[in-house]
Amino acid sequence: MISIENLDKSFGSQSLFEGVNFKINARERIGLVGRNGHGKTTLFRMIIGQEEPDSGSLHIPKQYRIGHVQQHLSFSQDTLLAEGMTGLPKSEKDHAWKVEKILFGLGFSPADLARHPSAFSGGYQVRLNLAKVLVSEPDLLLLDEPTNYLDITSIRWIEQFLLTWPHELMLITHDRSFMDKIVTHTLGIHRKKVRKITGNTEKYYAQIAQDEEIYEKTRLNDEKKKKEIELFISRFRAKARLANMVQSRVKTLAKMDNRNKLYRIKNLDFSFLYEPFSAKQIMNVEDISFGYEAKRPLLQDLSFTVGGTDRICIIGKNGKGKTTLLKLLANALPLQKGGVKYHPSAVCGFYEQTNISTLVDTRTVEEEILYSAQQVDRQATRNICGTMMFEGDKALKKISVLSGGEKSRVLLGKILATPTNLLLLDEPTNHLDMDACDALISALDSFPGAVILVTHNEMFLHALANRLIIFQNDCVEVFEGTYQHFLETVGWQEEGTERSADDSPPKDTAGQQKINKKELRRKRSEIVQERARLLRPIEKDIAKVEMLIESEEERLETLNQTIMAATQAGNGKQIAEISQEIHSCQTTIDKNYSRLETLMEKLDSEASQFETRLQELDV
Repeated sequence: MISIENLDKSFGSQSLFEGVNFKINARERIGLVGRNGHGKTTLFRMIIGQEEPDSGSLHIPKQYRIGHVQQHLSFSQDTLLAEGMTGLPKSEKDHAWKVEKILFGLGFSPADLARHPSAFSGGYQVRLNLAKVLVSEPDLLLLDEPTNYLDITSIRWIEQFLLTWPHELMLITHDRSFMDKIVTHTLGIHRKKVRKITGNTEKYYAQIAQDEEIYEKTRLNDEKKKKEIELFISRFRAKARLANMVQSRVKTLAKMDNRNKLYRIKNLDFSFLYEPFSAKQIMNVEDISFGYEAKRPLLQDLSFTVGGTDRICIIGKNGKGKTTLLKLLANALPLQKGGVKYHPSAVCGFYEQTNISTLVDTRTVEEEILYSAQQVDRQATRNICGTMMFEGDKALKKISVLSGGEKSRVLLGKILATPTNLLLLDEPTNHLDMDACDALISALDSFPGAVILVTHNEMFLHALANRLIIFQNDCVEVFEGTYQHFLETVGWQEEGTERSADDSPPKDTAGQQKINKKELRRKRSEIVQERARLLRPIEKDIAKVEMLIESEEERLETLNQTIMAATQAGNGKQIAEISQEIHSCQTTIDKNYSRLETLMEKLDSEASQFETRLQELDV
């Protein structure tokens, strides 16, 4: 368990958070949320010792191992597999199968295992660093935006992997659906304070909204009551016979808290300008083909039409041609075969991942948007700056000092400066925070024109897509239907089939190979079934205890709020009664955690025996 007490952190005059207190308990999977620039990554850096707090303390048990993905790409081994095995604990230094399982899940192929790590792209090298952290099985795993360098099949794999993570986990991600499927608790940085609740982001934000509504109503009632008291004092101060009543109200007034009005938090809220379009089709793609290598085409004879209100999502693994297709549609790459025909009234807005590099560092935010379209004037530019959360003097900030997320908002602002009826967007969520992603999905949903979107974010896919272009099995197909319909009828071909070392062809005849695999699968199936039968009762007991803990922690939170109200009211009898309840509740929670720990140890012990038997089969 990690305990953080009274933590303060500032950078210059900007205070990130004040008086932060929370604990990371055994087997908790915590989602860390908050606006970009509010201190999420800084908190991570303090936990791993790369950043020092201004005040307060972090209590980390001895021998407690914290794992995070290294952004520094430096490798010491000659092959992908050997490099991945450097992450294994000393007691498991020869367990290559564990490394292979994770590498395959993260999108590497069996043929990749013998390649040098430097032969891979930067994104795949970061995946290798992620694999090294996962196989090391740290006590606390810290993941900061892991979906930014994973494709959709790898995201779906790691989602299932993290659901069975046996230790503690803290996760930062802009992908709300990914986080909500994984976490047991949400930790939020809001108004320079940190709050932890049991449950997902939906529950957290609902609780924040409810608390702030109660705070504001209480503040208004207090102000009204203060005015009434002040009026009474001023009217009857000179009345001798009412002196005791006046003095009593003076004392009451002195005891009342001064609640400041909550400052307004500006939300990203925008809509894309629409250029009217009345035709049925806005684009026609006819038999296009393209490849960077003559013998390895990414696209071959692909044809489809785009309706004036279509929502088409391009999905598939990285490196298969999704971004290339979008560039071809935007005329940012020359076609090698076929044609892309726009309707004469089509006006396109194109957002690409690498477009951030096209921003001019010496310009201000205002200038960059002002120069993006001839018809936009300075006032309209300022309005767009405000919409993108660059209000006031923030619009005069130089591009060179902006963060990645801020630069992404500038790119969106440039698209907003021109009315369009077709949006081509390449992974626009990568540098946005969760709130900005919510605003973007709302803006796209209400846009009257057509949208073609490359994304790995399944929340966007479920919410927007009515058609799909799918890169899978070395081909490209147009799927007429929603993403849910695709999952139910076609699905990702690699899912449900776990690739491991025993999938590679043995040195044997084809017939013997088939017999060996069949026998191996039968034995594995028997072990898996026996494992499920013996471990299921323990897992059910664990689930029951976790529910009891969650219930008691919610009760404890309610009691703490009640005792605070009783303290403010000076109700000594109620304080004493609630204190006893809090003590009893905490005792019950501690007992349940002890019981949970015993069950977890039993589960790990039983499970390890089955893992050993499965490993023996692999050998």
